[in-house]
Amino acid sequence: MQQRLFLGSLLLGVGCYYLLQQFSFPMLNRYLTWPTLLLVFGIAFLIQAYRGKEYSFLFPGALLTGLAIHFHSVDQFHWWPSHWGAYCLIIGVSFLLSYLKTKKDGLVPGLIFICLSLVAFLSLQDIFSFASSLWPVILIVIGFYLLVKKK
Repeated sequence: MQQRLFLGSLLLGVGCYYLLQQFSFPMLNRYLTWPTLLLVFGIAFLIQAYRGKEYSFLFPGALLTGLAIHFHSVDQFHWWPSHWGAYCLIIGVSFLLSYLKTKKDGLVPGLIFICLSLVAFLSLQDIFSFASSLWPVILIVIGFYLLVKKK
């Protein structure tokens, strides 16, 4: 029964998507694009995760749903960020949602991706350009540390 949740919700969503395309409602045409199919897949994964209690489906469900919302929002809202920081945020939130439910892997990668997105949103590109000019010094410091570190 558990596997039927994903397949059933996926078929229901894809069927509704194509049925709405056939009716061709003018106000819905801008939403009947490929990000909507991502949303259908993401919601199907989330249904399988929560209703089927298979929490390994949380990460792909949150990721696909977040990407679908992002792609629709970039077209709808002029203030929506359209750079790489948004993708890092979506991945980080997906990891954290998975971690919060399973209490297993995902906390550290989630926090790293969210921190990367904050750096992107705060436009700290000057810090990156400064740090990129210091990469030889950073390599020397790390190498020195590894040589003198005691076990």
